[in-house]
Amino acid sequence: MKETRDTDAPAATARARGQRGYALIALLALMTVMMIAAMAVAPSVRHQSRRDLEAEAIARGEEVAEAIRAFFHYTNRLPTSMEELQEGAPLGTKKIQVLRASAARDPLTRSGEWKTIKVQDREFIEFLRALTLYTNGLQPQRMIKDNKMQAAAQGMPQIANVLDLGHEEEAPGGEDTSTPSKGPFIGVASRSRRESVISYYGIERHDKWVFTPLFK
Repeated sequence: MKETRDTDAPAATARARGQRGYALIALLALMTVMMIAAMAVAPSVRHQSRRDLEAEAIARGEEVAEAIRAFFHYTNRLPTSMEELQEGAPLGTKKIQVLRASAARDPLTRSGEWKTIKVQDREFIEFLRALTLYTNGLQPQRMIKDNKMQAAAQGMPQIANVLDLGHEEEAPGGEDTSTPSKGPFIGVASRSRRESVISYYGIERHDKWVFTPLFK
């Protein structure tokens, strides 16, 4: 009986080692599969995260546009700075808040600073052109329903003979750090110069989106 146990012990030890080896191989295989799955999911997660951020930027930008409309409604003039817009529209001895502090920041950029856009700015003209293409030639002036905002749009460029040549300017990336010219502004745009996941009026680049109360 003793000789049988001595003979079986090495075999049992070998079987145990073999089982541990198989378990280790199975664990490594499982970890490999999980890593591959994580790598496959990562781009989708980043894509969704970027989409959510862009949706937030659009929501905030449209809040700024509505704040400009409200400011003009109370004062019969356009704001001249984001600070003035945040301070509120003066009404007698009081000021009416028209813009939340969170909406005053652009979530697509590190600085969080919106770029103010004026009626004659190149960015606004390019937006009008893109908008005209998006609406199949409908002139932007005809889209303005608010009578007061029609007055605010005085001097808006006429967009005629718009041709879609199929050419899109390549997004350079990074952030626009230029200082906008001073004076009354009709909208804001992001300073992010990256391509977007979301299409806004057919525009797929952050700094080409103009948020203005003129068009809804």
